[in-house]
Amino acid sequence: MKTLVIGANGKIGRQFCVLAAQSGLPIRAMIRDGGQADFFNQLGVETVIADLEGDFASAYENCEQVIFTAGSGPTTGADKTLMVDLYGAIRAVDLADERGLGRFVMVSAMRAANPLAAPEKLRPYCAAKFAADQYLRHAATEHVILKPGRLTDEPPSGCITTDPEAVEHIDISRGNVAHALLAVARNRALRNREYDLLDGEQPIDTVFS
Repeated sequence: MKTLVIGANGKIGRQFCVLAAQSGLPIRAMIRDGGQADFFNQLGVETVIADLEGDFASAYENCEQVIFTAGSGPTTGADKTLMVDLYGAIRAVDLADERGLGRFVMVSAMRAANPLAAPEKLRPYCAAKFAADQYLRHAATEHVILKPGRLTDEPPSGCITTDPEAVEHIDISRGNVAHALLAVARNRALRNREYDLLDGEQPIDTVFS
């Protein structure tokens, strides 16, 4: 049985798919158009063409869990934030419930806990994440919610903290988030858990062991 990766072509999603392919984790990458497939074909990763703003139910076939790392992106308007980050996530959770999947792993944001405290331009995104997280918490499907801080493109260190009070920054590399996703995806015993994620000193594998 496979893990469906929604948002596979994003900056975190691509890095996760590389790690999953290297580790032998069976995944299916959900992409929006065939032009994105070459990257995944070279990894030996199965792809399915589907869109969060359309019908994507078929992407769930023979999958046992979902990783949702999709995002509308910083250059889109509030309409895409609503349709992708909020309604797309809600529909993805509903499909997981309908199909009886074992687990839904959500990549959210640390700032989603208090959208009004986020920078003004990020508030719609954080509000969408807040609502989607709340919806997932009350779903039938068990969940893990990862809440990274401010994302950077620094190389992954392989070490994080889940305690924001332990560090004096709010940053985490996208690579470290991808490594955290792999650790969670491989540990099926993690259920109904939530983690803040920041760059830190604790090896990722020990955090999610």
